[in-house]
Amino acid sequence: MSGRAGTRPRPVVRPWGAEAVLAGCGALVLVLAALPVEPARVPATEAAVFRAVNGVDVLPFVLVWPVMQLGNVLVVPASALVAAALRHWRLAAGLLLAGVGTYLAAKGIKDVVVRGRPDGLLDGVVVRGTAARGRGFLSGHAAVVVTVLTVAWPWLRRPARVAGVLLAAAVCLARVHVAAHLPLDVVGGVGLGLLVGVLVRLAVGRPA
Repeated sequence: MSGRAGTRPRPVVRPWGAEAVLAGCGALVLVLAALPVEPARVPATEAAVFRAVNGVDVLPFVLVWPVMQLGNVLVVPASALVAAALRHWRLAAGLLLAGVGTYLAAKGIKDVVVRGRPDGLLDGVVVRGTAARGRGFLSGHAAVVVTVLTVAWPWLRRPARVAGVLLAAAVCLARVHVAAHLPLDVVGGVGLGLLVGVLVRLAVGRPA
């Protein structure tokens, strides 16, 4: 009997109150990041932060590039496959749902909050790697890595959570460092990733 009990799936819960607070925080961060954004002007404080991150050479681009790819949309199906291989079916479904939701939401926001890339708005920008094109707000890489981490959070142990937060922060800094995004683009991506990730957690449930 004890062997069977050990193989039973963990109960699923949906703590609506706590999750609603987190979703509200994500929405608030997204809105506050979008409000100062203008198509042809970068706020002075944001420009100063950008130059501080963009102007520092700490690691060669060959090491920065792989870190950025943790926010690539291909991470979504890859992480879902890993979850499925570990028989975490609910997690795998949540990751796929969150990835699609984040992708569609980001595309919609880019059409509403219009801004270009740093090298088209500021002088003296150091572009590392291939120059990013298209609209800058918001950062899809930041949104993807945060939504994946948010959905997976209840399934992760503490060391994995700490590593996930550090890697997500590294992706955000890297996108500014290579001049793909301005700081508010990244902050907006973090807000969107948190919002979508929490909503998906509510939809699919989380282990108790």
